[in-house]
Amino acid sequence: GWGPGRKGAFLLAWSLGCPSASVPGEAEPPTPELVEVEVGGTALLKCGPSHSQANFSHVDWFSVHKEKPTLIFRVRKGQGQSEPGEYQQRLSLQDRGTTLALSHVTPHDERVFLCQGKRPQSQEHRIQLRVYKAPEEPTIQVNPLGISVSSKEPVEVATCVGRNGYPVPQVIWYKNGHSLKEEKNRVHIQSSQIVESSGLYTLESVLNAQLVKEDKEARFYCELNYRLPSGNHMKESQEVNVQVFYPAEKVWLEVEPSGPLKEGDRVEIRCLADGNPPPHFTISKQNLSTEEMEEMTPEDNGALVFESARKEHSGLYQCQGLDLETMASLLSDPQELLVNYVSDVRVSPAAPESQEGGSLTLTCEADSNQAVQFQWLREKTGRVLEKGPVLQLHSLKREAGGGYRCVASVPSVPGLNRTRLVHVAIFGSPWMTLKERKMWVRENAVLNLSCEASGHPRPTISWSVEGTAQEQDQDPQSVLSVLSVLVTPELLRTGAECVASNSLGRNTTAIFLELGKGRSLPSNRSTGLSTSTVSPPVRANGTSTEKKLPEPESKGVAIVAVTVCVLVLAVLGAVLYFFHKKGKLPCGRSGKQEITLPPSRKSEYVVEVKSDKLPEEMGLLQGSSGDQRAPGDQGEKYIDLRH
Repeated sequence: GWGPGRKGAFLLAWSLGCPSASVPGEAEPPTPELVEVEVGGTALLKCGPSHSQANFSHVDWFSVHKEKPTLIFRVRKGQGQSEPGEYQQRLSLQDRGTTLALSHVTPHDERVFLCQGKRPQSQEHRIQLRVYKAPEEPTIQVNPLGISVSSKEPVEVATCVGRNGYPVPQVIWYKNGHSLKEEKNRVHIQSSQIVESSGLYTLESVLNAQLVKEDKEARFYCELNYRLPSGNHMKESQEVNVQVFYPAEKVWLEVEPSGPLKEGDRVEIRCLADGNPPPHFTISKQNLSTEEMEEMTPEDNGALVFESARKEHSGLYQCQGLDLETMASLLSDPQELLVNYVSDVRVSPAAPESQEGGSLTLTCEADSNQAVQFQWLREKTGRVLEKGPVLQLHSLKREAGGGYRCVASVPSVPGLNRTRLVHVAIFGSPWMTLKERKMWVRENAVLNLSCEASGHPRPTISWSVEGTAQEQDQDPQSVLSVLSVLVTPELLRTGAECVASNSLGRNTTAIFLELGKGRSLPSNRSTGLSTSTVSPPVRANGTSTEKKLPEPESKGVAIVAVTVCVLVLAVLGAVLYFFHKKGKLPCGRSGKQEITLPPSRKSEYVVEVKSDKLPEEMGLLQGSSGDQRAPGDQGEKYIDLRH
C-alpha cells in the first residue's frame, strides 16, 4: 500500500543522490503485488490504490534488478516519458495514467517493479512480475544399443528433452503407465537444463535403469509438468520400447507349412529360441543306418529349405542353439518330418493291343507310404470309367482305341496324386478321315493338300502326285500328311490321291480340283501365285465322302440367284402348259422324254456329301449288337480314332 517506509526512504534518498536514511527497527516493506503474464504478452502494472487522480500526476517507475533500482519511466502532470534503456520502446500509460503497460514480455522481465509518488508525500508500490512459457512437446530418444539384463548397475534407457519453457518444467518418467521413482541400484534419473539466449530453458532428463527379461515389451515415456497464468499443465512424449538382451532358455523346431506334406511342396525347417539375440543354430538329421544325428547346413537365419521336397527328406530333425556370449548350448526336442509320396505308377500291359471284338484287362499299380486309391479315365473326354486298379474292356471296337489314364491318389493328403497314360491299339487296316474331297482352286496357285489316316499298325501315307510332303503324328495310331503342290493343268485334270497302308490293308482319299468361277480365292499378286491350305475336316471312316464347301458368297448374290431361278421356273411352267394345251406334249408313259442339260452345264455340278459327326465313346466298355452298314454306305456313322 501507499505510505512511508524504510524502503521508500531509501529509494527517495537514492533518487536525490543522498545516502541511505533507513531507521533501525522499522518494519520490512509489505509483500509485492504479484502479476503473472506469458512470454510475448503485455503486463499491466498498476500503481496501487488511490483516492484521487491527482495522486498519479507525478510518479516515477523503477525496475529492481539485484536489489538495484533503475528509473525507467516518469509521469508528469499525467504525461509519461520513457527513460533510455531496455524498456524505452515497450512502456506506455493506460487507465488515465494509473497503469503502466509493458509489452512483448520476455523471461528477462521477471523482476520487481516499483512506482513512487511525489505528492502529497513520498509513496511507493512494489510489483513482482512472474513470466511463464509452455515448453515444446517433449521428445524422447531410446538407447539404440539396447540393454543387457546381465548388467549389474542401471544403464541408460532413454533421454527426454523439453525445449523453450519458462520456468524449468518438472519431468516425470513412466513405465507401462506407472511413474518411476529413484531407487538405489535400480532406477536413477539425471536431469539438467540449458538457458537459451532468449532466457528460455531447455530441459534434458536421462532415465537409467536395470532391466529384466520381462521388460522386453515395456513402454517408456516422459511427462513435463509446467505452470501458466491459467493454471497447471502437462505434456507427454511418445512411448518407446528399448531392446532388451537376455539369454535363451529354450530352443524348438518349427516346420512350414503345417499339416500333411507331399512331394513337390516347398518345406522350411526353422529353429527358434526364446533368447535375444537368438543363439547360433545348427540343424541335425538322424542317419537311419547309424541312428546318429548328422549336422546339416542351414541358411543364415537358422532355416533349412527344401524348394521341392522329396520322400528322401523324411526323417528325424533336431535344432541346437549356442549362445555366443555365455557359450551355453541348448537342444530342441527331436521332430519327425514326413513327406508323403506316390511314385512309380505302372500299367500292365504297357502297350495293350487287341483285335476288334476282343477284350483287354488293364491293371494299375503305384508305390506310396499311404493307402492309394485308383481310378481310370478316358483321355480325350476325361470321363471316369472305373474306380479301382483294374479296368476291363470287352467287345472292343475300333473307336475304343486311344488313350486311357490311371490316376493314383492319396485322399488323406490333398493334392497328392500321380498318373500314367497308356494307349490302347485295335488292329485294323487304315481308316481315312475323308474318302473324297473337292476343292475350288486357281491355276498357278501353291496348294496344301492334307490327308489323315488311322490304323494299327500305324499306317504310312503316300501321294499320287509329286510335291513336298510333311507328316505329323496325331497319336500313336494316327498320322497327318500335308503335301504342297503347284496347281497345273495336268493336276486339274488328274486330281490327287492319298494312299494309306499298313500290314493289314490300304485305303485312299481322292481329291478333285476345279477352277474357281467368280469365287474369291487367296492370291499373291506380286508373284502371280496363290496359296490355299486345307485343314483336316471332321474325321470319318474309310468309305465316307465329305465335301470342301466353297467360300460363302454374299447375301446379295444369293438373293439375285434365287430370284432368277424363280423367274426361270415360272417361264418354263408357262411354256409346258402352252404345249400341253396344243397337244404337242405327250404325257403318257410311253411318251416320256429325257430332259438333259448341255454338256457344258453338266460339268459344273459335283456331288458332295457331308460326313456325320461321331457319337462319343460308342460301345466303349461293352459290345454293340446294333446293325452295321456296309463300308460303302454313305450314311454310316464315322468313328474318330485320333484319340
